[in-house]
Amino acid sequence: MLNIPSDPALHVALPDGQPILRTVPMPADTNHAGDIFGGWIMSQVDMAGSIVGIRRARGRVATVAVNSFVFKQPVFVGDIVSFYADIVKIGRTSITVDVSVYAQRGVREGGEEICIKVTEAVLTYVAIDEQRRPRMVLHE
Repeated sequence: MLNIPSDPALHVALPDGQPILRTVPMPADTNHAGDIFGGWIMSQVDMAGSIVGIRRARGRVATVAVNSFVFKQPVFVGDIVSFYADIVKIGRTSITVDVSVYAQRGVREGGEEICIKVTEAVLTYVAIDEQRRPRMVLHE
């Protein structure tokens, strides 16, 4: 069975640039219905967002808020899932990151590869010191 959305309007191109994270979900990552578990996607989104936060904060960050999280389309075993992350706001100690998630699928099923946007999220991280206390984010 092909897991290709029938609506061509869902087919998109990957954003320019390199993803912050790329992975392939496996059968162990599925929920009871056989789709990739939403919690797995959420954890990958948090990792992708934190990588951007760590780089900008130049050190450790902690996730303090999931401001929004929208599952637009399901993710399936074998999809190539790419996570793109951009900083949208820098506060005194916080960094807010927008993460967009895309799935590429079709080739392994013998079809044409297509790409669809599967998830959008906005998360906030706080820069922390060695004692896990908030610290200033330097503005460049």
